[in-house]
Amino acid sequence: MNISVVGTGYVGLVTGVCLSEIGHRVTCIDIDEAKVEKMNNGISPIYEPGLSELMTKNIEKDRLFFTTDHANGFYNADAVYIAVGTPEKEDGSADMKFVKQVAIDIAIDVSKDTVVVTKSTVPVGTNDKIKEVIQANLVNNVRIDVVSNPEFLKEGSAIEDSFNGDRIVLGSDSEYAANLIEEVNKGFGVPIYKTDIRSAEMIKYASNAFLATKISFINEIANICDRVNANVEDVAKGMGMDKRIGDKFLKAGIGYGGSCFPKDTKALIQIAGNVEYDFELLKGVVKVNQKQQALLLDKLNERFDSLEGKRIAVLGLAFKPNTDDMREAASIVITNNLIEQGAEVFGYDPIATDNAKTLLSDKMVYEGSVEAAVEGSDATLIITEWDEIKHVNLEVFRSMKYPLVIDGRNCFSLDKMKEVGIEYHSVGRPTDMKKKDYIL
Repeated sequence: MNISVVGTGYVGLVTGVCLSEIGHRVTCIDIDEAKVEKMNNGISPIYEPGLSELMTKNIEKDRLFFTTDHANGFYNADAVYIAVGTPEKEDGSADMKFVKQVAIDIAIDVSKDTVVVTKSTVPVGTNDKIKEVIQANLVNNVRIDVVSNPEFLKEGSAIEDSFNGDRIVLGSDSEYAANLIEEVNKGFGVPIYKTDIRSAEMIKYASNAFLATKISFINEIANICDRVNANVEDVAKGMGMDKRIGDKFLKAGIGYGGSCFPKDTKALIQIAGNVEYDFELLKGVVKVNQKQQALLLDKLNERFDSLEGKRIAVLGLAFKPNTDDMREAASIVITNNLIEQGAEVFGYDPIATDNAKTLLSDKMVYEGSVEAAVEGSDATLIITEWDEIKHVNLEVFRSMKYPLVIDGRNCFSLDKMKEVGIEYHSVGRPTDMKKKDYIL
């Protein structure tokens, strides 16, 4: 089929490329001319394993195109996907201005019967409003149907998720439209679940809120484990063996970040508030996560009387491995606070440095390797569990002034760190060193 995708951010680009990979003719539309030119040359504007290769492959097969021209992009489209951003407003609600503009563009430029598919994460009821905006501004005498098709891609494994996902959710009040988009997606070989349009919108928010809740729950358990000398990894494993609970998203650390969980939890709280419902549980999840991001700072401040003039190495800056996404990354809170306390901060990330420079303090120093960041440091903080960091030769920490590692992602074995003589503190796992033994 002929498919148009509006927006080439993370969701739009991955969606368009993967739809072309299963045989559709896809035109991706973006207003940024320089970005479109790069994409037409097979250069991805985002870091996602395998994405550039699929772009190049499908461009060469004449199945994938990029343009800034809506009229050209919508020409002969059987379906138009909306995949623009819905940034968070000050009150926590999602800003719909970009979605509304796309709806107007569709109304003006679509010249045949078309199904509009919403990939953007939008509040419940938005798809109904999209159809209203299109109908109110429609130039040509064509039929427009709307389908909610929320995305469940994980950054760093989005290509894998597209072809091996748990489900594809389609919500529509039009059987014709739902069946057409079901046909579009059959090539992925992923189970398809069809429902009404508002339930599909809610599934996205409810799913992300539940996963965020599991993360905040295990982090609270980890904080209790720290105080009762239990090991949160053993606790999580024992919990996860219960099929009612499962072992996913029970890895203790310094909280969640990125483009989805922080924004979607706040948006769902706002959605509930709009219908006069106080979502107390989810408010607690958000509060716990905000507190958890500062956990390493608490551990560091327990360790030193003052951070003034201390050299602190920070390993990993992106919110998670295998992405260059810095949105809501714990490194923002941590490095800004360290610098406010007078520390000299030396950071390393294998991919996200360029994006980090736009968000972190201009007093940050960026190094090109783990070794360079760690050398001569008073302490090393591990923020992101990149494979390169998890598998580093532990002897590298001996180049520090004193081998002190505070790990926010539980990357290393307690026994191994003790064996090699490195003072090591992690999340929810016991250390046999007492405060009086190592305060400097």
